Amino acid sequence: MSDIQEKIKTEIEAAREACSADSNDSEGCAAAWDAVEELQAEASHQREKKPQKSSFDQYCDENPEADECRVYDN
Repeated sequence: MSDIQEKIKTEIEAAREACSADSNDSEGCAAAWDAVEELQAEASHQREKKPQKSSFDQYCDENPEADECRVYDN
């Protein structure tokens, strides 16, 4: 995740430079900020994709020796 955050920071800097070099309403400035928005959207989607563990799974991770968490092979 930190990789995409670094890309976002880089694109923000590039967008600021593009807007300061051109006018703020130029096509280059708008395109640069569009790239930033796309990366931010992707970062948001990646955060949503992480499967959440149930309370029971978290309990078993912390207490693998508990009777409730035993796994039996057939």
